[in-house]
Amino acid sequence: MLKLEVPVKRTFWLALGLLVVLLAAASAFPAQAAQPTPTATPVITDNQVNAVAHTLYCPVCENTPLDVCGTQACAQWRELIRQQLQQGWTVEQIQQYFVENYGARVLAAPPRKGFWWLAYIVPPLAILAGLYILYRAMKQWYHPRKATAGESPAETPDAPQAEASQEDDEYLRRVEEELHKRG
Repeated sequence: MLKLEVPVKRTFWLALGLLVVLLAAASAFPAQAAQPTPTATPVITDNQVNAVAHTLYCPVCENTPLDVCGTQACAQWRELIRQQLQQGWTVEQIQQYFVENYGARVLAAPPRKGFWWLAYIVPPLAILAGLYILYRAMKQWYHPRKATAGESPAETPDAPQAEASQEDDEYLRRVEEELHKRG
């Protein structure tokens, strides 16, 4: 009877050891699965790069957006934008990078802060002022001001026409006198 108990005991210990090994292996796999896997770099398309580059002007070529500039330098800057997008930079961070390195002149639109607000306020105000001046001038042309009781006729806009009419009358009177003398 004792002989049978020894193989059972050995089998028990073997089974227990195998169970421990399996549990250890099972616990290792979820830990490995929970570890972050290195993510593949995101694929940045040319459209994404050009969308950012469209908001910037070429620092070398004046008045040329970075997305359409054909110089080698601009190609390198577009590649830099691609790398920055792959690293997770935002559009604002990329624009700030270019502003810090090349100045605010590289922005396609001035920033909406500080002194740059004048670029957004002054043109509409100038247009409104021009429209008001044009309105006043056209109103004066179509409805000339009439002489009031305190003004002399010479101060009214009709005064030059009246003087011209009197000069014409004098001229006609002299012509008629000459015709009568000869005639």
